[in-house]
Amino acid sequence: MCLAIPAKVISINEPHAEVDIMGVIKEVNILLIDKPRVGDKVMVHAGFAINRIDDEYFNFLRNALKEMLGDMQ
Repeated sequence: MCLAIPAKVISINEPHAEVDIMGVIKEVNILLIDKPRVGDKVMVHAGFAINRIDDEYFNFLRNALKEMLGDMQ
């Protein structure tokens, strides 16, 4: 099973960006995103930002992940 996770872009250094994934900072490739900007919410899979998402969906996914992780955080 493949899983993409929501992340927020915090800095850009083409072709990569630093993203915040629930408090963890990771570097991902952003070549698949059209005109990425700091503050964008994206879905990340296998080291790539694969698409931009809106704030509502970002918050829904982040809350769902927090609920699934429960005591693991």
